[in-house]
Amino acid sequence: MRSANLLNDFAFKYVFGEDCKEANDALKSLLTVFLKRKVNHVVVKNSEMVKDYTKMKSPRLDLLVEFDDQTTVDLEMQLRQTKDNLLNRFNYYLARLHGSQDMEGKSYSQLKETIVMVFFNLIIADDDDICSLYTMRKYSGIPLVKDEKEDRMKLMTIEMPKVDLNKPLEDMNEQEKMIYYFLNCHKGLDDSKIKVMIESDGMIQMLEKRVETISDDRWKKIIEDFQKLHENEERIELQLELEEAQRQMKEARKDKEEARKDKEEAHKEKEEARKAILEADKKVKQMVCKMYEDGFTLEQISAYCSLNVDEIELLIKS
Repeated sequence: MRSANLLNDFAFKYVFGEDCKEANDALKSLLTVFLKRKVNHVVVKNSEMVKDYTKMKSPRLDLLVEFDDQTTVDLEMQLRQTKDNLLNRFNYYLARLHGSQDMEGKSYSQLKETIVMVFFNLIIADDDDICSLYTMRKYSGIPLVKDEKEDRMKLMTIEMPKVDLNKPLEDMNEQEKMIYYFLNCHKGLDDSKIKVMIESDGMIQMLEKRVETISDDRWKKIIEDFQKLHENEERIELQLELEEAQRQMKEARKDKEEARKDKEEAHKEKEEARKAILEADKKVKQMVCKMYEDGFTLEQISAYCSLNVDEIELLIKS
């Protein structure tokens, strides 16, 4: 076993995002495999984050990549589930990235394509698709734009646990091989599939050379330190989740108290209405009895009070 682990997002960013030809070639291979488009030239716009990680307040290490046609890809390794909705979070990242383009004095037809591409080490969708591409569509499934090239905002998810790790290597496609390598590269030559891929697959050989640069004790210490940043972020997230839960509980109690007051008020109004009806009935009875005592006939009382004779008789007898 070795310390290198591409599921660590710092190691992931270092392997693919360092400002050197080897990392750039590895990045182009990754993007070619998962975006299924030829990638000739890319630039990592935030590669300096690798060198300056110790000054970071948050260990979110995305790769911000720009193609030669100015397509921008936000590439991330997401290790764990949180109570916050992940897809909503990355939709927000996509909207923020797309909206960051300088459009002053330009036509909206000049907007460039933006893609948020996330490797998940967890399952987020109830299907068998390892790679999923999300675009803007109607509920019926019809795309917002007729020409796919005009669909400038895309979210791509890669759910690594959906790869069958027991699948024979010769039956794996390029995406499955790369994901298998991500998940098991820390085993090195101890893993038979990794060993065969290193010996025969040019793309994996390229990745292996990058991974080998983070396998010594110095990188082990850096990755351990970075993991501590992650743990600190987790504590902060848990605290925020606790505060949110407390806020929601407080609001629920407030809503419950307001509902109780509304119920009491409705009961009070109902009771007051009942009393008013009883009081009105009492006055009607008094008036009917008084008229009867004064010699009015039942028919005369009925015409005056809008009651039938039977109802009047009941009132007099009660």
